[in-house]
Amino acid sequence: MTILDLDPKIVWKNFYALTRIPRPSKHEELVSQYLYDFGVNLGLETIRDEFGNIIIRKPATAGYENRKTLVLQGHMDMVPQKNADKVHDFLTDPIETRIEGDWVKACGTTLGADNGLGVAMAMAVLESDDISHGPIEVLVTVDEETGLTGANQLAPNVLKGDMLLNLDSEDEGEFCIGCAGGLDITVDAQYQGEAMLTDDVCVSLAFRGFQGGHSGTDINLYRANANKVAARVLYKVLTQTTAKLVYVSGGTLRNAIARECFTYLFVPNAALASVRALVEAEFASIKNEYALTDPAAEMIFETVASDALPCRAESVPADRALAFVSAVLACPDGVERMSSSVPGLVETSNNMAMFHIVDGKFSIHTLMRSSVDTAKMAMAEKLKAVFELAGCTVNFSGGYSGWAPKPESDIVKLSREVYEKMYGQEPKVLAIHAGLECGIIGSKYPDMEMISYGSTIKSPHSPDERASIASLARTWELVKAILAAIPEK
Repeated sequence: MTILDLDPKIVWKNFYALTRIPRPSKHEELVSQYLYDFGVNLGLETIRDEFGNIIIRKPATAGYENRKTLVLQGHMDMVPQKNADKVHDFLTDPIETRIEGDWVKACGTTLGADNGLGVAMAMAVLESDDISHGPIEVLVTVDEETGLTGANQLAPNVLKGDMLLNLDSEDEGEFCIGCAGGLDITVDAQYQGEAMLTDDVCVSLAFRGFQGGHSGTDINLYRANANKVAARVLYKVLTQTTAKLVYVSGGTLRNAIARECFTYLFVPNAALASVRALVEAEFASIKNEYALTDPAAEMIFETVASDALPCRAESVPADRALAFVSAVLACPDGVERMSSSVPGLVETSNNMAMFHIVDGKFSIHTLMRSSVDTAKMAMAEKLKAVFELAGCTVNFSGGYSGWAPKPESDIVKLSREVYEKMYGQEPKVLAIHAGLECGIIGSKYPDMEMISYGSTIKSPHSPDERASIASLARTWELVKAILAAIPEK
């Protein structure tokens, strides 16, 4: 059995097509062309802007011509994450899927259900001939995952819609009506490497097996960040031994909590046993602290040949190494503050996403989020101060504001009414800590009413990503019912 055998077939067919097309963030050329051809082949008005965003318009069905125009919106890119032992090239290889009970999963990689399933539902609406609806616009953006680029570049006068359904939420029964804003922070510094001494031994410290996850929706789970764990262990090494830091590489994406961090040290042969005992003791303490959130976390200590290093056989000067590691250790990470007005909502957080020291260059990439712009900038200045004390250059980019909730809007009211009628219970109406494109689109179209929902997807942005089959079927029925309920102009 494959996903092509699943119901609703019209949705899974389109999702299968998307799994065949490589579409990591910033490499959406093929999928953008596919979606453009999809709309053209249906005989629908189809627009592809200079950035690769796709807009497809479908006229109303008979009797619904006077309804408000509805925008169905999602993003075409996916997060390219894989297990360390998985051979997969996200630029060329399709995503291989498998079915386990109620779940669709990938084989050692992210599935791309975020946001492939939302896009597949929008595609299904476009090609269906048995759904009642008013005028439809489908907007599929590029590069949502690594900068919300497509939404940022969207022209402010291209959409005609009155209401927007963002199909990029991941918990069935939850209607999102607000989200956090974000800010990318990049830290850079340089150093002059020092040659390896003759009595030094190359040591590999690999931190892996952490759960990771989405830096917005999973940040409140307080999982360990592999980069911060590595910094904690390295701080012990640099302050209590004569070992020298050579290399660090941890994390891959700003919006993914780091699952792995790989480091190399030069250790004097005579100190090898004591360094090993020190790092194992420190990691044992960390492992105990995160026993519930990251039970599979491990640290692998190995000696390696110097010619096996992934970099030049040079170490970071001791004072620079300690400054870098100390700054990473002191940098805010995880939940900074919970909301005082919305119980259970994270207000402000930072994700220490990527940590690199290699061949004379030190860099850090973080993603900061907050529903309060001033709080976001206050934490950004705190991070800047820490790294500038370590002699680094700090740059802010990609900032965007959040999406202010409007719980009394017509789109929220009718969505709640349809859900209650279908399922006999009220949906949860909430704001989230993750970034959604609604905030940016709303800034360009301030009169457009918006809501976001979708079928249940677990562990997005990680190779554990999985999508509920039953939830998608129910969500598809809900989408069709809401389409029929859109009010007249």
